[in-house]
Amino acid sequence: MNPAPTHPTYEPKLASVAAVIADATRSRMLSYLLAGDYASAGELARAASVSPATASGHLGKLMAAELLVCEQRGRHRYYKLADDEVAHALEALALMAERRTHTAAWANPTRQRLRFARCCYGHLAGQLGVEMFSQLLSKEWLAPASDCYLLTAQGTAGLGALGFAVDGLEKAPPSTRVAYRCLDWSERRDHMAGKLPKALLTHCLQHGWLRRHDGERALEVTPLGRKHLAGLLPSVNAL
Repeated sequence: MNPAPTHPTYEPKLASVAAVIADATRSRMLSYLLAGDYASAGELARAASVSPATASGHLGKLMAAELLVCEQRGRHRYYKLADDEVAHALEALALMAERRTHTAAWANPTRQRLRFARCCYGHLAGQLGVEMFSQLLSKEWLAPASDCYLLTAQGTAGLGALGFAVDGLEKAPPSTRVAYRCLDWSERRDHMAGKLPKALLTHCLQHGWLRRHDGERALEVTPLGRKHLAGLLPSVNAL
């Protein structure tokens, strides 16, 4: 028998976090919040198909594990994923869980809207998200810097010509993480995360170029969006 170690091993604290995520109800709540929005306890209860009282107990455990943050608005409390790191960890787990069934799972017609375009913690994901990242790189509108990308002067001009306002981002230092790689759940290729893609998605939603239905992560390209996005995302011409 091997003797017990006399010094702490300082292993990653995986077990406690994994135990919180492993519960099916809490997992459904976390998945619902992957879009990046705040949601009420009632909305999360409905998303997880549990009673409000049951949802409250689960939300307490998610808060204690620092996976969620909460904001009080009047008498109501609204919940959101704690930060980008939590979102990326959840997406990584989803990728791992489907590594042997990925092709069949995403060939299912019921997933096609979600695969084409969706919201991933405030930025564009899916086929359109991957295409946007690819286009910005090929046009040299992004320049690599350490573990992220910076917006070039050419990128600022190009996006401005397409109607995007990105004031200030072209002067941001690398520490602000204007854009960085995020492995896409459905495409298993990189889309963008960071301040720039969040600003781009916000612009598309506010101007009616993309439409999101309540309770869904999937995004729909509108006729107005096809007009304005065709210069950056050629695939929208096929819609």
